[in-house]
Amino acid sequence: MSACAPPRTEHSPPTTPPPRRRRFRVESADVSACIAVFLIALPLSLGIALATGAPLQAGLVAAAVGGIVAGRIGGCPLQVSGPAAGLTVVTADLIHQYGWRATCGITVLAGLAQLGLGCLKVARGALAVSPAVVHGMLAGIGITIAVAQVHIVLGGRPDSSVLTNLRALPAQLAHLDPAAVVISALTLTLLLAWPRIPDPVGSRLRKVPAALVAVVGATVTAALTGITLPRVDLPSWRSHALAGLPEGPALGIVAAVLTTTLVCSVQSLLGAVAVDKLAAGRTGPARVGRSDLDRELLGQGAANIVSGALGGLPVAGVAVRSTANVNSGAVSRNSTMLHGGLVVIAALLLVPLLEQIPLASLAALVMAVGIQMVSLNHIRTVTRHREVPVYVATTLGVVCLNVLQGVLLGIAVAVALALHRLTHTRITHEEREGVHHVRVRGQLTFLAVPRLSRALHRVPHGTRAVVELDGSFMDHAAYESLQDWRSSHTARGGSAELKDRRTGVRSAGTPSSAVCRCRPWTPWRNHRCDMPTAAMSKGAADSTGASRPDTHELARGISSFQRNTAPLVREELARLAREGQRPSQLFLTCADSRLVTSMITASGPGDLFVVRNVGNLVPPPGQEHADDSVAAAIEYAVDVLGVRSITVCGHSGCGAMQALLAAEPGAAPTPLRRWLRYGEPSLARLADGRPERPRLAPRPATDTVEELSLANVVQQLAHLRAHESVARALAAGALELHGMYFHVGEARAYLLGGEGAEGDEAEAAVFHEVREDAKEDVREAPEVGSLV
Repeated sequence: MSACAPPRTEHSPPTTPPPRRRRFRVESADVSACIAVFLIALPLSLGIALATGAPLQAGLVAAAVGGIVAGRIGGCPLQVSGPAAGLTVVTADLIHQYGWRATCGITVLAGLAQLGLGCLKVARGALAVSPAVVHGMLAGIGITIAVAQVHIVLGGRPDSSVLTNLRALPAQLAHLDPAAVVISALTLTLLLAWPRIPDPVGSRLRKVPAALVAVVGATVTAALTGITLPRVDLPSWRSHALAGLPEGPALGIVAAVLTTTLVCSVQSLLGAVAVDKLAAGRTGPARVGRSDLDRELLGQGAANIVSGALGGLPVAGVAVRSTANVNSGAVSRNSTMLHGGLVVIAALLLVPLLEQIPLASLAALVMAVGIQMVSLNHIRTVTRHREVPVYVATTLGVVCLNVLQGVLLGIAVAVALALHRLTHTRITHEEREGVHHVRVRGQLTFLAVPRLSRALHRVPHGTRAVVELDGSFMDHAAYESLQDWRSSHTARGGSAELKDRRTGVRSAGTPSSAVCRCRPWTPWRNHRCDMPTAAMSKGAADSTGASRPDTHELARGISSFQRNTAPLVREELARLAREGQRPSQLFLTCADSRLVTSMITASGPGDLFVVRNVGNLVPPPGQEHADDSVAAAIEYAVDVLGVRSITVCGHSGCGAMQALLAAEPGAAPTPLRRWLRYGEPSLARLADGRPERPRLAPRPATDTVEELSLANVVQQLAHLRAHESVARALAAGALELHGMYFHVGEARAYLLGGEGAEGDEAEAAVFHEVREDAKEDVREAPEVGSLV
């Protein structure tokens, strides 16, 4: 014992070593990803600063702050933030109107507004903006950027107004600078040609970003040929301007803050949604969770406060850099933060090299970015959804007015278009070859009921009628009116057929006595065929002459699928037939007929590899006379299909669990009893006297059957981990295990907490309810890679 240590008595507690602090580790994938992002961000940050008219150092400040601050605090770990092309027009207008220092102050105020919105948890409200408005805003900004940079490419100086730049373009073409045109043309050529270099050489060369190659190629060419052109001028950091208080009318400053807040927030949130989709489709074991949009808004707000205070441009999520980050294999927010650190190093140590870059090269780079923002994919999307007026109005508003007024104009047109579609329904009636056709074009609401009734009453009694519905919505009043007329018309000897022109679904109004009387437009709810008594009693007789239920029920179901469902899924099933099955999950559940796996998981063809058996049991490996069917399915799913997760799902009222509880020792070994022996460890787990039994949060199990069903899920997960293929995939980090419980009577799903799912120590295994607000965001995000 050390002489300095106090003597230890028998009552002294044993000394324990202090807890070891976790060392900060950076994965190699994050290092390579941060380098790729840095090489893209460096020239683009300078180019965007040039396009706004801000000091060029402001772009580097924004890139560094966006990487470090937003990367550390934000809720989307793989999204890269920095100066964005979508903010170019807003920032340029603010600099022209208020000056640079006041623009920095407005950036700080916009960051504070973002913090407030993040604290109020309204991030998802920003996603309610119509995609046509967002695409139109980006197109308008892209046009404004491209027109302005054309003047620099031709050797001139742009004006702050798009219309002025367009009017001055003929004069600029008459006085162009040949040296600037040559360098700009070289930059554009390298930018377009680099990604198109054929393989196998191109696959290696494309690892270097095209933007970096274009700028470096133009810079080297200018230096070797001795071309005299304006170049990047980075003043000393000692003279760097910091934020100042904006001066001017309060209403104008508020509008400027709101505009900056709107564009920064919407672009960042949409970018986070797009990055989530891109990361979810990435193969490999390394995956990150879904973005916390409210936290992302807080991170963007903090970054804008710091960037504005340090004299940097406004910060937002940038899709091209984020795409490069994900595609380079980044696994955490460390890649984003390291890229910000590299920008800081470059801004301090690479100033002599950066000052060799011609401004014409940066202008050509930013002009290409602006042209790419007018995306043909976006135009096709809004055309398909019949929202071209919204897109055009927003684009022209941004070009001719400003971003905020253009967005407000687009929202107004979107609301007007929605009201027009809701209130303007065209209803026609015509007779062809003795059949009366009533066609409804548009949404069928209560406002159209009077016109619908007039058209339907033109159909004479006792005739055949076809009602064609060409819309996506029908409210209760219209439904009742249509069904009342149909009942009345068929009661008078006529026939009525409803036809949905979008899906091809037909429903006859004069059912025969031998077919199902299920009505159209009926939701899936306690669905039972309402068969006439005569038809049921008319069932085919068996060999003994005794009547039995109608044997054609299966054929009718298949016929209904071929008529109603097959046209909707044929294209997707054809794709799956070509590509083969590639499910991401193995779902092991009970054979109970009340469990519809596709319904409770909202999955479709090709999503789940499903194994069903009595009691959702997983026989442990290595037992004598063990059943290999489940083990074979597990091995095939893990080793051949490469599923990324396995879920064991139990349910309420399970007959297998009831049979386990009611089993009598020494009973005859029937096939069912032999199979249920794999559930006996679950019975032992429940009866071993543990102080905490598995339960549903926040309530305990209601009866012994439910307790055994929950314990069975935990026990079968333990059996699952004993399989060699599962253990190997878990050790490699390529597989996750999940426990699930579905309460049939309540239609509620519960997921097992981490302890029970990760290890065999499930002393207090708790199943937590999956809330409704955990659903996937189906909001259409902009195409990843369309923004810089």
